[in-house]
Amino acid sequence: MTATTAAQVPEAGTVAKLLREIALVEVLPRFRQLKSHEIREKSPGDFVTVADEAMEAALAPKLAALLPGSLLVGEEDCARDPSIIRRLASDQPVWVIDPVDGTANFAEGKEEFCTMMALVERDQVLGGWIYDPVTDTTSYAVKGEGAWSGGKRLAPPMTPNQYRGILAVGSKGDRETAQKVQKRRDRVQQVKSMRCAGLEYLRLARGEVDFLMFSGVMPWDHAPGAAIVQELGGYVGYFNADGYRPSQAETATGILAARDRATWDEVHRRMLGAD
Repeated sequence: MTATTAAQVPEAGTVAKLLREIALVEVLPRFRQLKSHEIREKSPGDFVTVADEAMEAALAPKLAALLPGSLLVGEEDCARDPSIIRRLASDQPVWVIDPVDGTANFAEGKEEFCTMMALVERDQVLGGWIYDPVTDTTSYAVKGEGAWSGGKRLAPPMTPNQYRGILAVGSKGDRETAQKVQKRRDRVQQVKSMRCAGLEYLRLARGEVDFLMFSGVMPWDHAPGAAIVQELGGYVGYFNADGYRPSQAETATGILAARDRATWDEVHRRMLGAD
């Protein structure tokens, strides 16, 4: 199959409308209505609900039909069959789905959750979409075409850089790296995490924080937000300084996203450097 270009990406508004329509059927009506048997742990601290499963099941065939020949990598499908993530290394376009990001918040009745997805080809993120059902706000970006939120075009952050950010580094990833970051927390201005990667990336896009640091690296958590941040001139890369490539999630130890490359380099030096 020939490589997908930005011009061949399905119209961004059509994708956004699809994401919203399905979330309003499968996710929002279940918010604060879940029964105890509709929530379970896939692994310690990693929750899934009937809303996650229903959203992904409804969205996946629609996306496949929207872009014939495309593949799917959904969080819940990968939980059942981890080998599915290797589709990201193929030459075909791949839809990456996070049916409910911030599932723990959703299960607890907290408003900090979203549903999101990205389109990836040959390890490049071509587009990302994030829908917040609580505020009914859609944010998205297509490579080379700008980033949008709530119907308005986003501009690169103009707020003063104060090295404010999220340090979501803990139980996931390399323990030695997590301990280093914990000891160096006073080198940056830490902002409380929302426990929802998609909404954190939107905070970065709006200039509310200057960087995000995660030990969790799964592509459904990062590819949608990375598309938006990168389209605004931000930089996303792994802790080992490699630029962001979704297929590397199986071996990467953490992700750092920043408002620009200079900020990324400085935060990386402060938190992970040799000194």
